[in-house]
Amino acid sequence: MMFRAFRFQVFGVLAVVTLVTASGVTHAAKTLRMQAGYSESSSTGQLIAQFVGDIAVMSAGTLTVEMYFSNSLVDNTFDAAANGILDCDVTTASYLTGKDAGFQFAADLMGGYDTPLQQVSWLYYGGGKEALNELYSQYGMTFVGWNIGGHESLSSTRPLAGIDDLKDFKFRSPPGMLTDIFSALGAKPVVMDFSEVFSALETGIVDGADASYLAINESIGIYDIAKYATFPGFHSMSADHLACNSDVWQSLSDAERAIVETAWQKLAMQVVMRTELANRQAVRALKAKGVTFHDWSTADRATYRTQVHKIWAEWAGKSDAAARLIESHGLYLKELGLADE
Repeated sequence: MMFRAFRFQVFGVLAVVTLVTASGVTHAAKTLRMQAGYSESSSTGQLIAQFVGDIAVMSAGTLTVEMYFSNSLVDNTFDAAANGILDCDVTTASYLTGKDAGFQFAADLMGGYDTPLQQVSWLYYGGGKEALNELYSQYGMTFVGWNIGGHESLSSTRPLAGIDDLKDFKFRSPPGMLTDIFSALGAKPVVMDFSEVFSALETGIVDGADASYLAINESIGIYDIAKYATFPGFHSMSADHLACNSDVWQSLSDAERAIVETAWQKLAMQVVMRTELANRQAVRALKAKGVTFHDWSTADRATYRTQVHKIWAEWAGKSDAAARLIESHGLYLKELGLADE
């Protein structure tokens, strides 16, 4: 279908263009401005670019996305979208726990679910989207969906064969609940930015790192220094959200919202598949380079999860939203047989 630009108007940030087709039918074209933390060349960045293309194709060009990669436009994407500088945010809610502790449970439960699809299923079959939007709506935002690659791997310069090896394990940690969990297990987490991981390992500031899943860790050279890793992972499964300014989201038609949601669900499924493949390829490559993998025992994983649930109880007291989300996740975990009745 061919379009001709006829008139251009901007309402806030959402760009609206009146298009006239060859048949003379008028359509209002809209452009959503989004920002993602991934680089365009990264594996997830490539899938985000595909998500942008899928929206244009499914809408026949009447809805497009202007995507900014590598946080190239603003530092705080969520606030920029909430304030109308952008329309939507593609990042993790882990960075938002300073606003409300509940955002931790919109991002990473630190060992709640066994697979990405189990966690995503909570959104659609466990009342998760509604529960999250009770929180997001307080900030003028609408939660649209998640993408979750899979469990992350701990990397270390010393063996991490089980729970006992966490004693005095000094490692890079992101901010949030993870530091509470691992401190209680005897480790010594050091909160630092992702970009500092390699240099901290290289200089011996830390013994290891909680950075990302195995293939990402390999791509940034962590295993040139750290020769031990937990795999399959178990301790963290971080989710990235798509969240949009609520006024902008409501200004879209039902069809346009369905297009965005469908394109995002496709992206989410492909992130899961690509991550699984990339991790298995990384295992083969890293074994050849002498990296040792530790698959924790059922008993050690159970000990870890017991501590996680204790920390959840503490975080439930931090905010009403945290308490509601913990309860919702807990009920669904029982439904899936992943928690005791």
